[in-house]
Amino acid sequence: MALLALRPLLVKQRQLSLTLLRCSGSSLPTLVRQYAAGRAEQEKSSSKSLSASTDRTDVSTDVRPLGERVKENTKTASYMGVIMLGVGVTGLLFYVIFWELFSSDSPNNIYSEALERVKEEPRVRDALGSPIKGFGEESRRGRRTHVAHTKYVKDGVEYIRMQFYIQGIRNKGTVHLEKRKTESGSFEYRYLFVQLDYNRQNPIILEDNRLQQDAAHHATSGTTPQPLF
Repeated sequence: MALLALRPLLVKQRQLSLTLLRCSGSSLPTLVRQYAAGRAEQEKSSSKSLSASTDRTDVSTDVRPLGERVKENTKTASYMGVIMLGVGVTGLLFYVIFWELFSSDSPNNIYSEALERVKEEPRVRDALGSPIKGFGEESRRGRRTHVAHTKYVKDGVEYIRMQFYIQGIRNKGTVHLEKRKTESGSFEYRYLFVQLDYNRQNPIILEDNRLQQDAAHHATSGTTPQPLF
């Protein structure tokens, strides 16, 4: 009798359970879709935030004070100026060395050409004795390497004057020369002579073209050339 009384209650409980199960089964896909949509929205928001952060990083990463950045830029510009100055000085030195070694009008080449001319002169070889060597001014250390020379401009014409020394096995002498620049740009002798140490009053003259070169000037001025000695 007790079981018969409880039967209706068990039937109702079973129906209620089935109803709840059907409701849960019908709403599960909706919950899954809602969860997936929420995850997608969250990932999209994270991507936007990361992109914005990357853009800000690309704009500027230097957070130093303005004064420090200006100081750094000034230092860099100073270094560049020093480098450019060094390059300019080096180029100038190379130009001077090239001109001294290869230009026919450089003092070094004028000295070399005049020395060879003097050494080949028979009168000089007889007076000094062969072989003959040449040298410049004597330095404090006893080295005779510097050849004294002077450049000047007169009446728009460029001149170079030079003096150096020669020595043979018997005697010594001093070489004096002067050259002028012609209209073609080359230099020609005005004079070239050797003054002997033992007989300075009677030099050996190899070139003396002053009369020909100065003829027009002295003709117009009414003066005469001064003697060489």
